[in-house]
Amino acid sequence: MIEKKDISLERTVIVGIITLKQTRSVLEEFLNELSFLTFTAGGEVIKRFTQKMASPDSKTFLGKGKMEELAAFIKTNDINSVIFDDELTPAQQLNIEKFLKCKIVDRTGLILDIFAQRAKTSSAKNQVELAQYQYILPRLKGLWTHLERQKGGIGMRGPGETEIETDRRIVRDKITLLKKKLLVIDKQMSTQRGNRGSLVRVALVGYTNVGKSTLMNSVSKAEVFAENKLFATLDTTVRKVVIENMPFLLTDTVGFIRKLPTQLIDSFKSTLTEITEADLLIHVIDISHPNYEDHIDSVNTILNEIGSGEKPMIMVFNKTDKYVNDKETITDINDIDFEDKSLNTLKSSLYKKYNQKAYFISALSKKDVRELKTSFYKEVREIHITRFPYNAFLYPDIT
Repeated sequence: MIEKKDISLERTVIVGIITLKQTRSVLEEFLNELSFLTFTAGGEVIKRFTQKMASPDSKTFLGKGKMEELAAFIKTNDINSVIFDDELTPAQQLNIEKFLKCKIVDRTGLILDIFAQRAKTSSAKNQVELAQYQYILPRLKGLWTHLERQKGGIGMRGPGETEIETDRRIVRDKITLLKKKLLVIDKQMSTQRGNRGSLVRVALVGYTNVGKSTLMNSVSKAEVFAENKLFATLDTTVRKVVIENMPFLLTDTVGFIRKLPTQLIDSFKSTLTEITEADLLIHVIDISHPNYEDHIDSVNTILNEIGSGEKPMIMVFNKTDKYVNDKETITDINDIDFEDKSLNTLKSSLYKKYNQKAYFISALSKKDVRELKTSFYKEVREIHITRFPYNAFLYPDIT
């Protein structure tokens, strides 16, 4: 039986370049991620285009020959949009659009588009809208031109698409208004955090789609939305959790990603405050992902940027049920002994690297989650009795 394709998916091609700083293997990983981002936004990647260059062309990002090849493919394959893996300058975006006569979206615009789809609460919507306005302000000349020609689709879920908002002054006024709104939201959220009393605060952090929300549901019995897509949820969720007799607050935060747009870091300041004010961070990693170490580095870089890199942290390697090492060498994919052996070897290495504060679980199947909850208890207890030593007798140490 022939599988029917989803005709609602937008036909796209994705583009990246190989440079001295970005090898072919690194680019392939970025394009894999870009492909997943495109799918999350509602697109279908028809083909990938790559070019080896010392640096991007200042006018069209790609060289003339590759641009002509790309234009020919777009014309003969009914392509709706071209998505670039890097952020384009306003001039590049305008020049490329004129040459290809097609909708052009860069990585930043794509991520902003996904955030626009996922934002549900007033707070998240305002934060995304601010980031979008800051992104489109220098791109008004080209952006509004193709908005007149084509409405909707990837990269088009921007704030207000009427002609009057092509005026730069009005866009700046919108930015000012949104910043004022977010200041009010910041004060409200600060008041909420202040009203939480003396409870220890624990925040789940990690790359997008590593299973933070699933772990949140598993530990707290909450019902946080979880889906196998990037940025499944943007809104911060805080739940009171009690393990043994120890209460604490557990926060699920927005996932990080490589090349995270600076506009989002700035506009999501109130959300990221949940991380900066946390007493303990739970860094969740998808161990089944082939580049999980790069994801760890990306998350740590962002944590350092927001001043939270030195906070106490527990490393949680999730999705052990999906982990398979060196698949090419496995003759039988159901060879459990081989998988256990390779995973145990990796565990030993990571235990040493992260000073034993590393745990291996499957949040979905809840495998080894009990051991992790015991660790939560111990870490939270230590923080609590340091803050309130006279309460130590209430929370006995457990093994």
